[in-house]
Amino acid sequence: MDKPGVQSNDGSTKGPGPGRVDGVATRQAILHATRQRLTEVGYASLNVRDIARAAGINHALIGYHFGGKQQLVLAVLDEANRQLLERQEHMYQATASPSRQWQQACDFYEQDLKSGFVRLLMELMGASFNDLELRAGFVPRLLGWTRLIEDAASEFVDRAGLDLQVSPAAISAWISWFWIGMEASMMLGIDEKHGHQREALDAMARLLKRVEKRAEHVVAGSVAASSAVRRKPTAVRQKRS
Repeated sequence: MDKPGVQSNDGSTKGPGPGRVDGVATRQAILHATRQRLTEVGYASLNVRDIARAAGINHALIGYHFGGKQQLVLAVLDEANRQLLERQEHMYQATASPSRQWQQACDFYEQDLKSGFVRLLMELMGASFNDLELRAGFVPRLLGWTRLIEDAASEFVDRAGLDLQVSPAAISAWISWFWIGMEASMMLGIDEKHGHQREALDAMARLLKRVEKRAEHVVAGSVAASSAVRRKPTAVRQKRS
């Protein structure tokens, strides 16, 4: 079990002892086993004793570290989300065009399918329909993805100088719920022949390229117009002379 740091006479706290290290290792073993079991058998069949057996610990330690089943699976989601949101933030901060970023997101999606993250997300979403306690924790975490996409959309629209008459929040909703629906369809076993998921991903990439070209024309036109305005007074003076 975790042991708190020891406070010295001057009020400072010493580093954790061996118990703390063991506690961290135990917590990580529980999280790893839970994610593995969750993606194998699903949330409905998730059993604390099975998790403990897979982690090689006493099942009472799961309650000590996480409290209940809902808190445990949300901790698993938090660990995965922290890594993947950071990955996405780095992608959006890069100088690549939106169409390239979209292609990168598609590549990331393939990785997330293989890692089991998409299954994890869909399992917790499905369970949240009836488990209100789980839903209260799951929804804010899901909305973290929509906020990230909204910020990226807002930055692109501003940088490109586009007047789309559509809010970044609406763009984020299109993208976010498109992905969620596509992920759900694939987890249900709807293949490409009937779901057209990857066809839709490719189509979006082509659409983004068209928007980028339009933005380039808008910027080029604005630059040309500004140059013409600056040259006009000089031309008038030369005519008068």
